[in-house]
Amino acid sequence: MRDYDALKDPGERRYVPYLMYFHRANFASPTVNTDRSGFRISTGPDGVRASAAGHVPPGPVRILAGGSTALGVGASTDSTTLASLLWSRYAPSAPWLNFGSYCFNPTQEVLLLTLYRHLLGDIDEIVIFSGINAVMVARLPEWQQGDHGAFFFCGEYFEKMAELRERNRKGGRLFGRRAATVATLDDVRRDIPTVIGSAAEATLRQLDIWRRIAGPDTRISYVLQPMTRWMRYTPAPEETVLFQENDRMSELGPWEEVYGDIATTTFAQAYATALRVGCEKQGVRFFDLNPVVADVATERDWMFVDRVHYSDTGHDIVARVTAEALELV
Repeated sequence: MRDYDALKDPGERRYVPYLMYFHRANFASPTVNTDRSGFRISTGPDGVRASAAGHVPPGPVRILAGGSTALGVGASTDSTTLASLLWSRYAPSAPWLNFGSYCFNPTQEVLLLTLYRHLLGDIDEIVIFSGINAVMVARLPEWQQGDHGAFFFCGEYFEKMAELRERNRKGGRLFGRRAATVATLDDVRRDIPTVIGSAAEATLRQLDIWRRIAGPDTRISYVLQPMTRWMRYTPAPEETVLFQENDRMSELGPWEEVYGDIATTTFAQAYATALRVGCEKQGVRFFDLNPVVADVATERDWMFVDRVHYSDTGHDIVARVTAEALELV
């Protein structure tokens, strides 16, 4: 996890036009490695390596998109991420490229493909493995939402833009109290239907863009990512220790205090229903893997390194279930 912390180190954050930010380029570590544009390397049969801005194998490719769970945070090596396990073990008929990223909302997820589509050939399949980030940014205050929804670190963005505007005003000075630019736990959205509606609308709006970019010959599936509190799940002993440690170290506070309102099976079921209805209207396949994984995992399976990201065991279980549910070969 120290390697993942180094990858997302705020002091080394790489700001990218249009995307706002992306991973460190050419990052190298025993755990996680990126190419010249910041895409994580995926590995296939016989150790073949591939990435969007690195080596792209000839012929049609497949894309696994989403946030940090799709990226593979928690995997001990590049070869144990979802994209790599699909390519090397559970759906090896075509290479899988890792389009996951830390802290991307639905708009940034599709922008990543928009900006780098020219590096790829034919795309046979797109699996968007996501959900939690859309919910988290949907909870941010109304004044941060704008026309396209809020994004992670947008408080920093608004703060710096305010400073820049002030510097550009000739002799201008700020009088009185400056408007708040960073959301706190006191002003996040608490109305659950509003959060679900906002998260689903942002996701479905961008799914329409995915379809248009991909074209009629590319199959697209949206997978609602399995998360501990979105399924009936009893933590393994190792997970209990890790969750307690994460709560102790969190700057925001214990998980239940920060995310308790959106971290329930009731919330997940309502959210999944909203996404499923919208996906059906667009002709996009939708799969909620939370109940499926809950049926497969046992109390002996150490699946999670925190409440969202998987261990190697978790990645293997989820990759297998994903391939089976989506009928990938």
